[in-house]
Amino acid sequence: MKIICIGRNYANHAKELNNPLPEQPVFFLKPESALIQKNKPFFLPDFSKEIHHEVELVVKINRLGKHIQEEFAHRYYDEIGIGIDFTARDIQDQCKKMGLPWEIAKAFDGSAPLGEFVSKEELGPLDNLHFDLKVNGQSRQVGSTRDMIFSIDAIIAYVSRFMTLKIGDLIYTGTPEGVAPVQIGDHLEAAIAGRKLLDFHVK
Repeated sequence: MKIICIGRNYANHAKELNNPLPEQPVFFLKPESALIQKNKPFFLPDFSKEIHHEVELVVKINRLGKHIQEEFAHRYYDEIGIGIDFTARDIQDQCKKMGLPWEIAKAFDGSAPLGEFVSKEELGPLDNLHFDLKVNGQSRQVGSTRDMIFSIDAIIAYVSRFMTLKIGDLIYTGTPEGVAPVQIGDHLEAAIAGRKLLDFHVK
């Protein structure tokens, strides 16, 4: 199982980090050890002083696929969930300045909390699907699939050109604006269409 993460897929988020808008999907990988499930806590690592939350819709691949055409991509997932792509922003910024890869800032243990999944039939049209993140009860990030630069199906088609998608693979589809640091004691709650699917604390 692999975790594929899409970067810069919402224009306003790219702008808030002063990143150019991509012409093709930008993706990177996280290892399985990045996953946190069943609402277990996230332990703030000691190697960064600026861990940012990035709430994202997550797609779970349900069949083997390679060179998938976009028009058929909808057949490769039945469920949509929600997760957090934690990012060590200070380390990422250092890597960017030096022209280095920045997996060290994205792929560390525990950097991918994952909530429950919901059948896409229950969610209705996927071209205007709303999701949000609350931190300590306050709205922090609000997003909609209508604001994606690249749709879920376009992402699946693009990624499958380069690597085979396997059953159980996860695709984190990008985050909207509003990313910010987390602190010990923070309580994070993420929902899709008003349904809370992820609820955990930072320790």
